Amino acid sequence: MKVFKFGGASISNLERIKAVGEILLQYPNEKILIVVSAMGKTTNALEKVTEAFFEGRQEEALALFIGIKQQHLTLSKYLVYLRWQETEKALKEFFTEVEWLLHDKPVRGYDYYYDQVVCIGEMLSSTLLSNYLAEINIKNAWVDVRDIIRTDNNFRNGTVDWDTTAMHIKDQVSPLFLENNIVVTQGFIGATDENESTTLGREGSDFSAAIFANILDAEEVVIWKDVEAVMNADPSKFPEAVKMPELSFSEVIEMAYYGAQVIHPKTIKPLENKNIPLLVKSFLQPTLPGTRISSTRVKNLPPIIVIKEKQVLIKFQSKDFSFVSGQPVEFLHDIMEHLHLDSSLRQHTAISLLCCFDDTDKLALLAEKAGEFFDVEMLRGLRLITIRHYTEAEIERFTDGEQIILSQKTKETAQFLIAEN
Repeated sequence: MKVFKFGGASISNLERIKAVGEILLQYPNEKILIVVSAMGKTTNALEKVTEAFFEGRQEEALALFIGIKQQHLTLSKYLVYLRWQETEKALKEFFTEVEWLLHDKPVRGYDYYYDQVVCIGEMLSSTLLSNYLAEINIKNAWVDVRDIIRTDNNFRNGTVDWDTTAMHIKDQVSPLFLENNIVVTQGFIGATDENESTTLGREGSDFSAAIFANILDAEEVVIWKDVEAVMNADPSKFPEAVKMPELSFSEVIEMAYYGAQVIHPKTIKPLENKNIPLLVKSFLQPTLPGTRISSTRVKNLPPIIVIKEKQVLIKFQSKDFSFVSGQPVEFLHDIMEHLHLDSSLRQHTAISLLCCFDDTDKLALLAEKAGEFFDVEMLRGLRLITIRHYTEAEIERFTDGEQIILSQKTKETAQFLIAEN
């Protein structure tokens, strides 16, 4: 069996949902579990609902949610004809989940409400897709993933309880394939033991696909995107960017670590553990081969370019000019972990630690807390250039005439922190 993941762009409108049906018709005898994201910009819209509600702007939150309701109800009228009544009924049940919450007042933390509201996007999109597939005679079963993936109560970044989740998948999902070739469920979300919705953090839908693939022993996972394949650079910035037909799991993890918008490392680990290949394919041109990611080491890769704008360099220097080590550094790491801050470049000197971060509001809190042990200096307005499998010509291309603030090179990777013009 296979696991397919369709992201928000691939189901963002009527034509694209119908295109998903066309893709599935090319796999008539395959057992496929489909993991679906929220449609288009629905997650962003639901985030605005959550913000308005949490800030006490209840009427605004309800008005914003009405817009989301109408979008999905209107789409359903054009998408399904024979099944419009059951589709509308299912949608309205999920609308009620959110409206019930929005008529109350917040008494818990923002992250809790974020998860309860935002998760509805996946419930709505998967309901529409499942009913459309049934409409065109693609028999399928729909599953609420909140009954399947169990997490702790770390809202917005839930940690998966693998044992309980595996039991649920084997008891509730596997039997569905006895009567259906297709099972439709949601990505990005799970639930606690108290049945409170949680989300799985960054790239959670890809991670959901990997969880199912691992436990179901899938033969492969296919992530359907709006690109032909994984590229060696952002094609919107580098028209000369080339497709990479094959990559290794380790290479993708390295790329993601340095900021490439590919596949998050937490998605790779469950697949690597069972040697399940991952394909990145285009839903716009599904016959193209895309990129195959597996445990096979790939040689002779082109230079891979990752550029991150709006970077901040923070210098943590010991107050008494002692070596930077031991308890102060452990304390600093604990703060960064608590704030969910990852540095994309780090360099030690004898008495200081230099870290590069994306520019976020959390950095002020990091600096404040770190001030207990360190003198803290910040330098903003930087660009971080990372070149995997670099050549000297590529390094010169990106650094010639630039003001280099910090540089770092290993055998395979070169990084340069540059002052923006």
